Amino acid sequence: MNGDNQDTTAKYMITGDSISKGVIYDETRNKYVLLEDNYVSLLQDKLKGAVRNTARFGNTLIKGMSNLKKDVLKDKPNIVLIEYGGNDCDFHWNEIADNPDGDHSPKTDFNMFEKMLTEAIQFLKSQQITPVLMSLPPLNADNYFKWVSKNNPEAEKNILKWLGSVTKIYWWQERYNSTILKVSEMTKTKYIDVRGAFLEHPDFTKFLCSDGIHPNQAGHKLICDKVLEFVRSNYNHLLRDQSDLALNN
Repeated sequence: MNGDNQDTTAKYMITGDSISKGVIYDETRNKYVLLEDNYVSLLQDKLKGAVRNTARFGNTLIKGMSNLKKDVLKDKPNIVLIEYGGNDCDFHWNEIADNPDGDHSPKTDFNMFEKMLTEAIQFLKSQQITPVLMSLPPLNADNYFKWVSKNNPEAEKNILKWLGSVTKIYWWQERYNSTILKVSEMTKTKYIDVRGAFLEHPDFTKFLCSDGIHPNQAGHKLICDKVLEFVRSNYNHLLRDQSDLALNN
């Protein structure tokens, strides 16, 4: 950031998928809904300047990158928070259930994910924008397995045949998370350890919806607190002080 005089005009952009969009699974209505108090809207009240959320439900890094360049050139943010991986590492589970002996690829190839994440960071830095990465919240493999097989015994059997074991779902997502950390190190880009914030709790699954992958309301609060801890440590001047907050409440 370029000094304190720009604090109030600081512009932040969030690029990511349904987690940053604030999508949760509403247990009573049995459908996905937008959580009003999602981590991004909670952050807006704590930070000086404006937060623009460009995250989209179902976004992969490939989809997000084409929009990112356009949004960044138009908006010229100072800091961009990058949150991807959950959809990238995901598979087309219906196809696996139909054909467990076939070859199936994730939505974004593992090496492509690393390459595109690196390119996104290089692009932002070339525009004098500070990129910040986020690690992935852990998933609840058992619940996610039930979710993708839709509690259909035949689908469960076929998906399990292809997977080998349910824990492989966790391992596979962990590989993409490790890539985020690797890219962070290679490009000397800071990252927010969202995964660590969840895993500090022995029963981290209580912060996830019943689909096993989307953080619930408590999970969004947890992410917000982790982001604020990061800002406090690295960009303390960007936080509204308590008197500011008191005036706005």
